[in-house]
Amino acid sequence: MIRIFRALACSVLITFPSLATAETLTTHTLENGMEVLVLEDHRAPVVVQMVWYKAGAADEPAGKSGIAHFLEHLLFKGTETMAPGELSKTVSANGGTDNAFTSWDYTAYHQRIAEDRLELVMRMEADRMRNLQLSNDDVLTERDVILEERNQRTENNAGALFSEDRRAAQFMNHPYGIPVIGWKHEMSELSLEDSLEFYRRYYAPNNAVLIVAGDVQPDEVIALAEKYYGVLEPTVDLPERVRPQEPPQRSERRLTYSDPRVAQPYVMRTYLAPERSSGEQEEAAALTMLAQLLGGNGATSVLGRKLQFETQNAIYASAFYDGTALDKTTFGFVMVPVPGVSLEDAEQLLDGAIAEFLEEGVDADQLERIKLQVRASLIYGEDDVAGIARRYGEALTTGLTVEDVQAWPDLLLAVTETEIIDAARKVLDRSNAVTGFLTNSAGNNQ
Repeated sequence: MIRIFRALACSVLITFPSLATAETLTTHTLENGMEVLVLEDHRAPVVVQMVWYKAGAADEPAGKSGIAHFLEHLLFKGTETMAPGELSKTVSANGGTDNAFTSWDYTAYHQRIAEDRLELVMRMEADRMRNLQLSNDDVLTERDVILEERNQRTENNAGALFSEDRRAAQFMNHPYGIPVIGWKHEMSELSLEDSLEFYRRYYAPNNAVLIVAGDVQPDEVIALAEKYYGVLEPTVDLPERVRPQEPPQRSERRLTYSDPRVAQPYVMRTYLAPERSSGEQEEAAALTMLAQLLGGNGATSVLGRKLQFETQNAIYASAFYDGTALDKTTFGFVMVPVPGVSLEDAEQLLDGAIAEFLEEGVDADQLERIKLQVRASLIYGEDDVAGIARRYGEALTTGLTVEDVQAWPDLLLAVTETEIIDAARKVLDRSNAVTGFLTNSAGNNQ
């Protein structure tokens, strides 16, 4: 559990886009509306192809939760020219790897393979964009797979069940409150018709972004994209991405989830917070730096220093924020108290540390250290072409532009102490918060 929290806290430091990509990025739009990005990196004869669809769990029809993730599984079935599983087997036989993932705002498919095999994987990926063939047997078999996945990852995990309840309390009207994998009772009813309807609506070139990164030449990639993706028909009645939004939250929401499997109880609070908006990323940049100041490093962050080292009341304390979302997101805190400290006391200690920070202000030296870490992460990020491709894919499927991605590092480095405190005072409003206790059946952490 602690490792998961640390991954949340560190994520903003390992996902900054690289400034160097601006010099090697080529963009193109096919006539059918498909966006194409080519990121050159000639240090190794390897290429990554990623296709991102602007459709995720938050775009699902009411009552069909889990259909976006379900379709991700089904896309590895056959087409008119490919047998079920042939794409993955072919990639593996050629020394490559492939996979896919679904989030609330997007679904993405990717392959990593030798550069001279790019045409092979591009042909297969384009084929399943429009020519997927499904049967009732395919749907029934794969539905059992996703139900078992939910059993393993959610039903048998107290922290995951707590997280679902907490998100549902945070987003009472917006579909971000629905789990990506889906609610179990709705997943069990997903049908062939549901799958094909979602597929035909959203899996189209004018709803997709192709990103090719690695040892490639832009003109050659664009020619291949024209050959394989450019011939696909667009969806003419593609719906706008308009989701139900949250009504005003007028008071704090609280929940306690008790489960005898919980070994380390903890308190978590999340606040509704602004996302990164195209052309207006400054507030998100300030919140990103705020999360790092408060909880990015256990040894040097405000919460780590005050709660873990000075008072030794916490095993772990952190803050987290991820602004890459189409709609409003969350800013959050977590504290795992030491044995003997109740969750009620832990919450008060956490609130006290935050209040002290707001009163004392930002430590200029600490902010400068974090900015040095940002610069270092930009340099290290240049070594991971797949990571760079993913940053662009996440951005372009959540309402941002290439220019926004390229401007983001400089905005982070330009954040001031005043902007951070202003963002904190605006967002850390208890009337927009959900506070949750995860505990064992005894209701404490003794």
